[in-house]
Amino acid sequence: MTLKCLCGVVDPYAQGAADRPLRTIDLSNESGYSVQQVRDLERLGVIPPAIRERNGYRTFTRVHLETLKLYRRLAEAAGPVAARRVLGMARHESRGAVFDAVARLHVVNVRARDETIGGLSAIRRMSAESEERAGSRSGSEPGGGGEVAEEQMTITEFADALGVRTSTLRFWEREGLIHPERIGSQRARLYPPGAVGEGRLVAALRAAGQGIPAVRATMTDLGRGADITTVAALLERRLDLIATRTAQLLRLGADLVELFEEIQSSGSPGGAEPPKPSDDEQNSGAASADVSRETEPSTEDRSTAHAE
Repeated sequence: MTLKCLCGVVDPYAQGAADRPLRTIDLSNESGYSVQQVRDLERLGVIPPAIRERNGYRTFTRVHLETLKLYRRLAEAAGPVAARRVLGMARHESRGAVFDAVARLHVVNVRARDETIGGLSAIRRMSAESEERAGSRSGSEPGGGGEVAEEQMTITEFADALGVRTSTLRFWEREGLIHPERIGSQRARLYPPGAVGEGRLVAALRAAGQGIPAVRATMTDLGRGADITTVAALLERRLDLIATRTAQLLRLGADLVELFEEIQSSGSPGGAEPPKPSDDEQNSGAASADVSRETEPSTEDRSTAHAE
């Protein structure tokens, strides 16, 4: 049913057609974002630029609405920075580039899962070694049948395996969290299985939200034979979270393809390149994604209250 204004002119915003223009307030109501958030997300390049009427007011289309809804879901699954990057690419990059960016989000989850599983293995190994030391002091036989030892690594190999910089490993060493060996006249670092386990555990705890002081306390307690139940439960919850986000990304895949093809075929409003995220945005976005990577010691690392 068509409604009319008092002046007798058809109000296009009152029409029920799916392709009716949307005002900012309409987009806000239907997307769940505030008016200011809609403007901010337009400015950040998450949605295409609004269509400007002659009077200067913004109008939007169904593509804008669907993009906002998809952004919310993608931000929950991969973090706001990754979501902004992928959706911004949809208007300016090729199919291959956009789908490669989505595939890389799955790679991040796979690495996070491997890292967390490595952390679980490390705390079980540390607990077993503590029990063996206690058994040796009491005169009993050490327990057998531990896990298969990991291969020793150089600092470059270990940094690549964890997805961090070598400077991060040196920082962890200075903080007393990992203990590599020094070999040769150059005193090069070599990470035996024990140090590899420490590093995997530190990486898993950092990604799970523990700051450096909390990680240090956890490592100290585990080295003294503390109960591993609490730490293991923390890492198990992280595995569940990673699985949930992986499932979210898989469900989003088809919707991302559909949106990309619609944007490309219709030539969405606006053509300006979306603004690239600043360094601050990239750093903060990784934290909210939660499946984030620590790449180097930051000022937060050096504080006593940072939780990534």
